[in-house]
Amino acid sequence: MNSAILITYDKEDSINEAKGLCDAAGYQVVHIIKQKFLKKPKYGISGGVLEELEELASKLRPDVIVFDEILKPNQNYNLASVLHREILDREALILEIFESRSSSAESKLQVKLAQLRYEMTRAKEKVRLSSMGEQPGFMGIGKFEVDVYYNDIKHRMKTVRSKLEKAGKQRELHRQGRKRMGFKTISLAGYTSAGKTTLFNKMTGESKIQSKELFTTLSTTTRRITINQEPFLISDTVGFISKLPAYMIDAFKSTLEELKHADIIVIVIDINDSLLELKKKFASCMRTLSELGVERDRMVYALNKADLLTDDEVEEKIDVLALMENRKWLLVSAKTGNNVKKIKELIKDLIENQNPYKSKKEEFGEQKDWQ
Repeated sequence: MNSAILITYDKEDSINEAKGLCDAAGYQVVHIIKQKFLKKPKYGISGGVLEELEELASKLRPDVIVFDEILKPNQNYNLASVLHREILDREALILEIFESRSSSAESKLQVKLAQLRYEMTRAKEKVRLSSMGEQPGFMGIGKFEVDVYYNDIKHRMKTVRSKLEKAGKQRELHRQGRKRMGFKTISLAGYTSAGKTTLFNKMTGESKIQSKELFTTLSTTTRRITINQEPFLISDTVGFISKLPAYMIDAFKSTLEELKHADIIVIVIDINDSLLELKKKFASCMRTLSELGVERDRMVYALNKADLLTDDEVEEKIDVLALMENRKWLLVSAKTGNNVKKIKELIKDLIENQNPYKSKKEEFGEQKDWQ
């Protein structure tokens, strides 16, 4: 495993997520530099911190330095010039993970499009640096004129988009076919590593690869399940993450479009997260779903890993998520299978009837003895 020095925000949730991203990309973090601010103009960090980093880099000799923020090309160049190491900002790190995890032809195209979009936003600055006589080889620059370089990226993006459009049309035909056959559809969504794939496996009897690592799922998998003798189709989708740039969401649009067309969306939430992480992740999921145009009245909430908490902790977290008034949630354990049958029944009831609920008091009282 390659080694990395990580520069991130001095917040527990930021540190945990950044470490998770490094791990998922195959980097072992050998040192963490925590900062309150990572947006200083020249290097993203102050000169004093840069000196500390220079000393650490020469001593620890990491393969890369991971900067848990979005860097401008000139900031990346400035850092690499001083540190003589490859610098990966947050976006480049996520793209590395995407590239290593993509398995289907469509997900490979989606990742390629995201990479080209990342490259395009930096193309003009790279050419400017090159024309000034700088040779930032770590940025993979060639001796292109600006228009040639820029147009080359645009042309490649157009080709990839065209292939993705064909895949999207094929997906649409599949959706129409399922509709004609009368299949109701369910999609699993949620923050990456919340347990979506584990729940998918429990609901379908599948054995899809599951992992604690981020972004295990990049391709949508659809399977048929039966609830009370009635057939449904269920899909697993790519996980969300905080500060995921709009162009990355756009690149995965054809995959995420399944969420727009599903009859029910099951939002899988890791209820065992700290209150701070729970709120941040939930807000990130809701924001992404809203941007995709998914209506809340089609959402059901699976509060996963509830077997690790006491009743009081569960109540507090449900309160924090403001779900107490919303009866479309259930405590589940994707690992043990507890309440998986109940969530299937809740989905079926919701599809058949928009108001199949008991009173709030009865609902919560019933779930307290869920184990």
